[in-house]
Amino acid sequence: VRQATNQIVMNCADIDIITASYAPEGDEEIHATGFNYQNEDEKVTLSFPSTLQTGTGTLKIDFVGELNDKMKGFYRSKYTTPSGEVRYAAVTQFEATDARRAFPCWDEPAIKATFDISLVVPKDRVALSNMNVIDRKPYPDDENLVEVKFARTPVMSTYLVAFVVGEYDFVETRSKDGVCVRVYTPVGKAEQGKFALEVAAKTLPFYKDYFNVPYPLPKIDLIAIADFAAGAMENWGLVTYRETALLIDPKNSCSSSRQWVALVVGHELAHQWFGNLVTMEWWTHLWLNEGFASWIEYLCVDHCFPEYDIWTQFVSADYTRAQELDALDNSHPIEVSVGHPSEVDEIFDAISYSKGASVIRMLHDYIGDKDFKKGMNMYLTKFQQKNAATEDLWESLENASGKPIAAVMNTWTKQMGFPLIYVEAEQVEDDRLLKLSQKKFCASGPYVGEDCPQWMVPITISTSEDPNQAKLKILMDKPEMNVVLKNVKSDQWVKLNLGTVGFYRTQYSSAMLESLLPGIRDLSLPPVDRLGLQNDLFSLARAGIISTVEVLKVMEAFVNEPNYTVWSDLSCNLGILSTLLSHTDFYEEIQEFVKDVFSPIGERLGWDPKPGEGHLDALLRGLVLGKLGKAGHKATLDEARRRFKDHVEGKQILSADLRSPVYLTVLKHGDGTTLDIMLKLHKQADMQEEKNRIERVLGATLLPELIQKVLTFALSEEVRPQDTVSVIGGVAGGSKHGRKAAWKFIKDNWEELYNRYQGGFLISRLIKLSVEGFAIDKMAGEVKAFFESHPAPSAERTIQQCCENILLNAAWLKRDAESIHQYLLQRKASPPAV
Repeated sequence: VRQATNQIVMNCADIDIITASYAPEGDEEIHATGFNYQNEDEKVTLSFPSTLQTGTGTLKIDFVGELNDKMKGFYRSKYTTPSGEVRYAAVTQFEATDARRAFPCWDEPAIKATFDISLVVPKDRVALSNMNVIDRKPYPDDENLVEVKFARTPVMSTYLVAFVVGEYDFVETRSKDGVCVRVYTPVGKAEQGKFALEVAAKTLPFYKDYFNVPYPLPKIDLIAIADFAAGAMENWGLVTYRETALLIDPKNSCSSSRQWVALVVGHELAHQWFGNLVTMEWWTHLWLNEGFASWIEYLCVDHCFPEYDIWTQFVSADYTRAQELDALDNSHPIEVSVGHPSEVDEIFDAISYSKGASVIRMLHDYIGDKDFKKGMNMYLTKFQQKNAATEDLWESLENASGKPIAAVMNTWTKQMGFPLIYVEAEQVEDDRLLKLSQKKFCASGPYVGEDCPQWMVPITISTSEDPNQAKLKILMDKPEMNVVLKNVKSDQWVKLNLGTVGFYRTQYSSAMLESLLPGIRDLSLPPVDRLGLQNDLFSLARAGIISTVEVLKVMEAFVNEPNYTVWSDLSCNLGILSTLLSHTDFYEEIQEFVKDVFSPIGERLGWDPKPGEGHLDALLRGLVLGKLGKAGHKATLDEARRRFKDHVEGKQILSADLRSPVYLTVLKHGDGTTLDIMLKLHKQADMQEEKNRIERVLGATLLPELIQKVLTFALSEEVRPQDTVSVIGGVAGGSKHGRKAAWKFIKDNWEELYNRYQGGFLISRLIKLSVEGFAIDKMAGEVKAFFESHPAPSAERTIQQCCENILLNAAWLKRDAESIHQYLLQRKASPPAV
């Protein structure tokens, strides 16, 4: 007690306190006489009959809480035993502000403490917590129970405390630095924990070396939880996962699942240092935890699996996603000041994670790996077991590198958005003169407004002489700059943003763009640069800065493209365009275009893996066949139906990598019988990954009555609560009719959906997936009106972003639909020479 008081205020939610007392050291205990709950603020005030004097003492509380069904706090998770019996495990999820649902506490990241945890549990159950077990003894009052006592934790934040009680099997190993690593799986599935175990055992020493700080606990457990809202949670020493983010079955898991598990394991283990050992001061700095872990997970997977070419995938998965969101007027800066707990949930979004990771990648590139590591070590050593803010990290990196880190990075974290760099070139004898200018990139078109924000942009420039090396690196710290590239011949191309590392988009003069296009065709531009170029152009078209037809022409230059990630990004953009044109009467023409673009690569790949193929070939085959099948490419459709029939009859089981594309294809062009077979496969599936795979494609079905059936199925007992969102989202993304039906379904079932996910980020995801494909002005008004009368506080920003996207889609259609239609018709009349 720092100053005399007769009240103690702490966090507490859904908890009833029975008695509370305070015992000053060496003195009588004083019993609290009043408990006043402030439910809105999730607090309780304990009142004492006499004043508590300054000094130390012990607060004892007897309370009853609820094992809830909300996937937050201390909650129950439903699972089925191998014999088919339904049982429950008890698990925790405390980030951001839910430890207060399990026990009264001071539930803020900066208020750190050590924790001594004991659990009284049925003796045939596994009991786990952050630390190792130090004692296990029979419980005196009941012979079926045991009391399990865990070692004292280091000084840590409440949101990282965890305990799990349930039935699990495990596999274990020791990492080469002596840490005991275990992966806990559902009973009978220990085999499925081996892949994650290998990754974890390789990852711990990698981080120990990278940070030059040893892993601070004696053990680490990774555990698969049946009902889990997030992907995973980095509780110190006891990391919890969705089953699909941890379990890999050698026979039934596809390549993309392996990659996902490797990334998530890498992400959560990075937090053991960055987040757990050194914790953000307050939720405003959440991005630092998440952005950093989202960047380094790729570094770690690249170390464990160089054949994944994972950094190219980073650009498609994180960088472009962040830019898409950050170009909106309703984006937000990386650093957001957070007040009420409901505002915390909302910042677990693509800005905190993906833009955060992208600017750290840019920073790492700007500093260089050696100084970056040195700075990280200074930061972790200085603040271990304490809390830190963004500025503290900049200071350590600045000391290590001697570069103006804070000045540069503040332009990226404190203001929202990012720049569009416009560049034109002129040949002066043997040199190339570049004129660069920067303006904020807006999804709605050229920036108009008074003071345009400015960034300090690390810019790299490469030329066709050596496409993999920067000829020049500069820091652009003003609105306009002229740059001279020495000895660049007139027939050489010049490209900005080598490796697509800088967080900006580039618009070239038409002459510069023209000279870059052959580099796509002959593959002399590196894959990640081909991807970046195409993605920038697509965004410029979406924003109305260039015409969409220009981009379609560039897309046709990708006929010889071998790279999975480049195809993946191209496919994504064509998907967006496809959704947009589903609002017109020439939707079929864009499907023809998709078939033309994808069939050459489809023919080269074929259906069956060839000797010597690897991870990326498997991903590419799945992507291309799915795209062709969905577009109704006849040969693909016939083969998919044939293989599906053999699969269902048990003649020839589909390889895991082909299941998604085949399921999607037969469903989209199938009938009620096809849907029934899929639902039966879903029921029979023993693995969550297979259930999810089916859930994600069900929305492809086209008949209105079948769409209703899928939506009803989404809320049934058959689908785990956290997966309902992807079923409804799949319907909304599946077809024009599906979009309308899904929106109506959400409105009709709002009460149930909201109660199920309130406060969590799943509600934001549900809204985003189901409404952002609309492209009519009046729909934006309808969405806005619905949420005005049915408020969802943790999704407010998402709702604004969705409405903005609907209006942008409508404007894009008005602007370009006619010219796209003309182009597609004229292509049909005279097909381009390949």
